[in-house]
Amino acid sequence: MQVEVYIVNTGSNCLVEQGSPLSSFAPKTITDPKTGREFEVLAALVDHELRQLDFTVFYPHKVEFIGLNHTEGRRVYIRSLSFLAQTAVRQLFPDRIFKINHSLPSGYYCKFRGERITDEQILALRERMRELVAMDLPFTSRKVPTAEAAEWFENQDQTLKAGLIKSLGQYFTTVYFLDDVVDCFYGPLAPSTGYLKVFDLMPYHHGFCLQYPQEGDESHTIPRQKQIKLTNTLKDYGYWCKTTGIVSVGALNQRLLEGRAVELINLCEARQERGYAAIADKIYADKDRIKIVFLAGPSSSGKTSSSLRVAQQCKVLGLNPKVIELDNYFVERERTPKDEDGNYDFEALEAMDLELLGNHLNTLLAGGEVEIPRYDFKQGRPFFEGNMMHLEENDILVMEGIHALDPAMVPSVDQSRIFRIYASALTSLKLDENCCISTTDNRLLRRMIRDNRVRGISPADTILRWPSVRRGEGKYIFTFQENADAQFNSALLYELPLLKYYAEPLLRRIQPSSPAYSEAVRLRKFLDFIVPLQPSEIDAIPPTSILREFIGGQTL
Repeated sequence: MQVEVYIVNTGSNCLVEQGSPLSSFAPKTITDPKTGREFEVLAALVDHELRQLDFTVFYPHKVEFIGLNHTEGRRVYIRSLSFLAQTAVRQLFPDRIFKINHSLPSGYYCKFRGERITDEQILALRERMRELVAMDLPFTSRKVPTAEAAEWFENQDQTLKAGLIKSLGQYFTTVYFLDDVVDCFYGPLAPSTGYLKVFDLMPYHHGFCLQYPQEGDESHTIPRQKQIKLTNTLKDYGYWCKTTGIVSVGALNQRLLEGRAVELINLCEARQERGYAAIADKIYADKDRIKIVFLAGPSSSGKTSSSLRVAQQCKVLGLNPKVIELDNYFVERERTPKDEDGNYDFEALEAMDLELLGNHLNTLLAGGEVEIPRYDFKQGRPFFEGNMMHLEENDILVMEGIHALDPAMVPSVDQSRIFRIYASALTSLKLDENCCISTTDNRLLRRMIRDNRVRGISPADTILRWPSVRRGEGKYIFTFQENADAQFNSALLYELPLLKYYAEPLLRRIQPSSPAYSEAVRLRKFLDFIVPLQPSEIDAIPPTSILREFIGGQTL
């Protein structure tokens, strides 16, 4: 018996035998409609849901084959590459415990537990991974009883993985096999190792950076980027997680199941308050020089709350913060630059009236008075309504915006008078030994909840806009994050259980017919690993918390 399948890539229907795997009618390569470049097929979206190519077809479906040109295809590639690295370690160094600690600008930071990886070991691992790629070994999977899978992982000293799957309370667990190695991953893998030709291992700190293909030039790995301040921020947060005993989702779930959520909330908020106070101390210690505080960060990093909390701590020390919103310095609509699609690019530096901003800051620093504009976004122009400002002896300016770390924003202003802060939600929490949690997912969930609550934007629209937001961040924010005088991590250990409570119902509203459905399913599956907070526990979150910016109830 045959069933009809609509192939998105070709815009045509085809008949396939019922029970056939996707691989039986998948093309070897697909052409990206935007760039015209060819990509190997790694997986498929079946009715907008990500599937491995061994998925069998029994009913009519809409199928889109994807490769590295697609976000989900990149995730498939990176997951598979992680398993390839794990397999090489198991085969060459069976007594070592391999860990993927966290993401880096150039890839994943990997290490052995408890010891430094030598350059010779890195060379051996790289060579073994290349041998496995040349062998074109298949990735296979099957469901096994969870107790049996947990025993396998405990015998491999992967206690975080064993603890996580046991904490979920499921009877069966899907495990993956490569050559003689078994592991667990939370999403489809590539058909075989032969698809993973582009990678590298770069010595980094006590281990190495597992580099994968860069977007836009998939034949090369992501160029090396040294971001020492960001790395130190992650290390500091990771160390703190260790001191709390919560380095994985399994440990976090256990803490909540023990009824200790409020205790954790209070601990996290106390630590974050100390962070804001430490930044204010730096500003106060150099108050004779510093008169302007710039704060930048990616979307949903808590920039607004962070600027208000830093300002509050500065007030405690006797300073008088005055806030100027950088959004009021946009140029008239007709002067706004346009992107490659002909749309107004409000994130471009040229969308701001840099000359007026620079003149105002220089006048204020010189002791003069300026009239601050109010920008009307509906009319697309600034208005001057007599809002005058000048700086007294203990006054400081606090300004927050995406370009705040870019020296080109105010090149005429004395840079020594400016203190720059970078805020982002950088979690080092892991699902298990070799599955990190994306800090980007944290921010996407934050934004989706806030957009729906405050701006009336549907969860699907937030998801569909996210790739454009991410491109803007890469262009205008991440490039300059090392310019910061202080970096602040706005992530909180208890936030995923909180975000699950609010985000899960929103994600379930997204219909299978929506192009946002595959991402919604992925996020829902990820949240399935998290124990949610209860309403009585959410009530314990203080009204000044950064997370109140997203869920509501903030009093700042």
